[in-house]
Amino acid sequence: MQTYLNELGVICTLGEGKRAVAEALFAGDDSGIRQETGWVPGRQLPLGAVRVPLPAMPAHLSGSRDNRNNRLLLAAAQEIEAPLRAAVAAYGPARVGVVIGTSTTGIHEACQGIAAWRAQGQWPDDYRYAHQELGAPAACLAEWLGASGPCFGISTACTSGARALLSAQRLLRMGLCDAVVCGGVDTLAGLPINGFHALEAMDSGRCQPFSRNRRGINIGEAAAVFLMTREPFRIALLGGGASSDAWHMSSPDPEGRGAQAAMQAALDDAGLNASDIDYLNLHGTATEQNDAMESLAVSRLFDAALPCSSTKSMTGHTLGAAGALEAAFCWLSLNDGQDERRLPPQRWDGQADPTLPPLAFTHVGSALPATGVRRLMSNSFAFGGNNAAVILGDAT
Repeated sequence: MQTYLNELGVICTLGEGKRAVAEALFAGDDSGIRQETGWVPGRQLPLGAVRVPLPAMPAHLSGSRDNRNNRLLLAAAQEIEAPLRAAVAAYGPARVGVVIGTSTTGIHEACQGIAAWRAQGQWPDDYRYAHQELGAPAACLAEWLGASGPCFGISTACTSGARALLSAQRLLRMGLCDAVVCGGVDTLAGLPINGFHALEAMDSGRCQPFSRNRRGINIGEAAAVFLMTREPFRIALLGGGASSDAWHMSSPDPEGRGAQAAMQAALDDAGLNASDIDYLNLHGTATEQNDAMESLAVSRLFDAALPCSSTKSMTGHTLGAAGALEAAFCWLSLNDGQDERRLPPQRWDGQADPTLPPLAFTHVGSALPATGVRRLMSNSFAFGGNNAAVILGDAT
């Protein structure tokens, strides 16, 4: 059964809305990664923050749902509010599901509340335990829309957004929903930033995916929301795959076997061969171990000439939102108003790691084939050996 990604709302450090994000993405604009203070004591770190004002939470949700994570999610959803509400009206509230991936949800506000309790011996008036509930973003969006179908959160670390798309597709294939609002959201928060800093996994400068000089990640924030249905549209979610190799709590299998299994499962689900893929959005965190194992896994499946890039040097690693955001970048390439359908470029120092299999990185001006059916894959890998891959393409 074919499923379609009919609408997209997106916000990240590249901009607010599809047009602004696409313009910055295809131009290779990495100016949103800026040095920030106040997150790790005594340190400046490059972060991909969203710097535009976010919408206020509607009055009926402000008492229980008001945190930055939910406001960022709302900003993305408001871009496509009319078609979302039209779907609820057309199919009925009980036939519209909501599945949102996140890893931090409102933990920043929760930590602020706990800090106030420790300092003052009482909870602040605006403290809400629900801020840290992993299903809270999905519940917030469902309440905002008035949708009453299946509603849940996915929290599998950095594959959360991709797995939300896979879960949404499953709901449609099983006939449990006629439309699913799906995607991912995460905001900058002290807990994950300090956690990655403690792991010595953060670069003090711009991250350099797949470079011999790579030293770690930059963290960012984003929200990407799709409307997925069985109603024909020019862009389809052709398939997806997932695996769990459980190699280590925070390190991937160095041979990339779990990553390769997820990519192969996505190809099998879509009924495609590796040679059918026209572009690969790499997970590409710029950590030593991730980039090494991903290079190995990709080289075993794909031809060395396959165009690919990591977009995290422009957005930062948006954690639970990354899988949805990078699927959104594939959607933007397929929906590009330019005749050539541009591809996200690889922004880095250009100094390839000679110990890794070579990859064919894109550059500003790289584009999809001018003719034929185009298919793009996006990879997401996470702590605990959690792996996911999704394939978007022209509907046929």
